[in-house]
Amino acid sequence: MAKKIPLRQCIGCGEMKGKKEMMRILRTPEGRICLDVTGKKNGRGAYLCKQEECLKKARKNKGLERAFQMSIPDEVYCLLEEEFESLKKEFEKLGSE
Repeated sequence: MAKKIPLRQCIGCGEMKGKKEMMRILRTPEGRICLDVTGKKNGRGAYLCKQEECLKKARKNKGLERAFQMSIPDEVYCLLEEEFESLKKEFEKLGSE
């Protein structure tokens, strides 16, 4: 029997994709919001495709607010965009080696 792939819905575009293809955004028990690269940290998670457009869509349609049922300040989105950028640069570095 084939192994079942866990699917998650992107809070930006709404597409269902495999958990490994997406990035997890985490709300820690203390209420902090950060990017969970490992996907194993403790807290409530929401998933985003690994594309900047999806982060922009999530910001526009208040995807994080709905996922975490709380208001999300603009600074959080800015921090997520910065983390996104640094991850993208790391992937590009790995790809060129």
